[in-house]
Amino acid sequence: MMRKLYDWTIRMADHHNALWVLALVAFAESSVFPIPPDLLMIPMIIARPSRAWLIAGVAMFASVLGGLLGYAIGALAFETIGQPILSAMGKADAMASFNETFVDAGFWAVLGAGITPFPYKVITIMAGWTGMPLLTFIITSILARGLRFFIVAGLLWYFGAPIRDLIEKRLGLFFTIFFLALIAGFAVIKLL
Repeated sequence: MMRKLYDWTIRMADHHNALWVLALVAFAESSVFPIPPDLLMIPMIIARPSRAWLIAGVAMFASVLGGLLGYAIGALAFETIGQPILSAMGKADAMASFNETFVDAGFWAVLGAGITPFPYKVITIMAGWTGMPLLTFIITSILARGLRFFIVAGLLWYFGAPIRDLIEKRLGLFFTIFFLALIAGFAVIKLL
């Protein structure tokens, strides 16, 4: 089933309604869908670099809206919808211990999941479940998803197709390293 979803997502990059499909994928990925919108963004931007910023903006806006759905699932329907989604992803056992950590570091959790390969939908649901302040969630989601999608768009706009392999294979690693360096920097500043 995952392969069919992946193939469908890639095929949609050439569709005449690709921006709408991107919005749908980005929205759904933030709460239930397992395929990241980057897979659709990359071929769309390579095909039409002049639309890179529009494509990134659509992905960010739809992803944040989808994140609000994930937040609502966590806040209003965790037992019936949220827990089965997290269980299907193999994250059910870690939920209780994660709850305590998440309450203390909600901003960083949303930021980290928004820019790294960690499934963003897990964090959106957890943010609602733990009662993270909604405004903090929205602002952090805009920042994180904006960073992720606009950096991908900028790299593709500037370098074009030659950077595609790097983005597909290594960008998650670069975002993870960047996020860890950011946390380390703030920790050092706090200690000084």
